[in-house]
Amino acid sequence: MQRIPFFSVISKYDTAIWVRVVGTILTSLAGFMMRPYLVFYLYDKLDGSVFLSMLIVGLQPLCGIFVNLYAGSLSDKYGRKPMMLAALLIQAFAIGGYIFASHVWEFALISIVNGIGHAMYGPAANAQISDVVPEQKRAEVFALLHTALNMGSAFGPLLGLLLFTMNPSIIFLACSVTLVAYAGLVIWKVPETMPVKSEEVLAAAKASKVKIKWSEHKPLLWITFLAMPVSLLYAQVESTFPLHLQQNFENYKSVFATIITFNGCVVIALQLWIAKRTEHVPAYIVVAVSYMLFAVVSIGYGFVPYLAILLFVEFLFTIGEMLNGPHIQKVISVIAPVEHRGLYFSVFGMNWQLSRAIGPVLGGLLFSHYGGKVMFAVVGVILIAAGIAQTRYIRSLNRKQEEPAVEGVLQV
Repeated sequence: MQRIPFFSVISKYDTAIWVRVVGTILTSLAGFMMRPYLVFYLYDKLDGSVFLSMLIVGLQPLCGIFVNLYAGSLSDKYGRKPMMLAALLIQAFAIGGYIFASHVWEFALISIVNGIGHAMYGPAANAQISDVVPEQKRAEVFALLHTALNMGSAFGPLLGLLLFTMNPSIIFLACSVTLVAYAGLVIWKVPETMPVKSEEVLAAAKASKVKIKWSEHKPLLWITFLAMPVSLLYAQVESTFPLHLQQNFENYKSVFATIITFNGCVVIALQLWIAKRTEHVPAYIVVAVSYMLFAVVSIGYGFVPYLAILLFVEFLFTIGEMLNGPHIQKVISVIAPVEHRGLYFSVFGMNWQLSRAIGPVLGGLLFSHYGGKVMFAVVGVILIAAGIAQTRYIRSLNRKQEEPAVEGVLQV
C-alpha cells in the first residue's frame, strides 16, 4: 500500500515530461561540472585576459539571439522532437570541441556553435510542456524541471572541481557524452507532442506569415524586457563573479563550488513545496518579492567578505529564483496562442540570450575598471527599478479582467 503514492506520482505526468526530468538531471550534472570552471579555463588559456574571456562567454548567447526567433517558429512548423534532437547533438559536438581548442578563434567558434544548439532547444522543450500539461499544473511542472536542474548543481560543481584539478578535458568529454545520451532518450521515449492544427488555425498561420503585428503581443514584449535584469544577474554569476571571488578568497574555487552546491541542495529541498504554496498567490506579488530578493543578493555578492554570510545571501538568491522562474514561465505559457507557443518561448528566451551576451562584456568592463563591488551595486539598482516596473505592469494586467488573455495571467 505504501507504494501507491510513488506510482501515482509517476503516472501524474506524461512520459515526455519524465524524459525531460531525467535528461535535465543528466545534462545539468555534466553542465555544472563544466560551467563554474569554464571562466577559469578560458582565463588561463587566454593569458589572463578578462575581456577576451568575457567576450568568448558572451558569444554563445549573442549567437542565440539571432537563432532564437527562427528556432521557435521552426518548432511550431516541424515539431518539438526534431528541434530538440538537433539542438542536443549540436551542443554535444560543440562542447567536445573544447578538448582540442587552443586559440582564440577556436574558442569563439565553439561558443557560437554551442549558442546555436542552446537557442534551438529551449523554445521547443518549453512548448512541449504547454502541449501536454494542463494550464493549472504548468507552474508545478516547471518547478519540477527546475528541481531536476538543481540536482545537477548540487553535485556537479564539487565533482567538477575534482576533475578540473586532474584534467579539464574529462569534464568536456563527460558533457558531450551526456548530451548524446539524452538525445538517445528523446529518440526512444519522446513522441511528437505538437497539437494537430485545425484548418482554421492553419489558415490563420498562413495569414500571419506575412508579418507578425508585435503591437498585438505587448504583454509578451514587456514581460520579456523587464525580465532581463534577472538574467543579467545570472550572467554575472556565470562570468565575473568567479573572478570577483578570486580577488577576495584564497580558496576561491572551493568557495564557488560550495555556493553553487548549496544553491542546488536548497532548490531540491524546497522548490516543489514553494511552487505549491505560491500557485494561488497573485503573480505581481511573487514577482515583487523575487526582484527584491535578487537586488539584495546582488549587493551581497559585491560586498560580503565571509563565506558564512555569503551562503545566507545565496539562500536568498535561491528563494528568489524558485519564486520567479516557474511563475514567469507559466505566464508565458498561458498568454501564448496555441499556434505560436514556440515563438512566444523564443521571444521570452531572448531576455536570457541578450543578458548573457552583453552582460559578461559590460560586467567585465565595469569589473576591470571599478571592481566587483561597483559592478554588483549597479546590477542591484537596475533590479530594483525593473522589479517595480514589472510588478506594476503585471498588476495592471490583472485589473483588466474582461480581457480573456489576461485572465490566464490572473491564474498564475
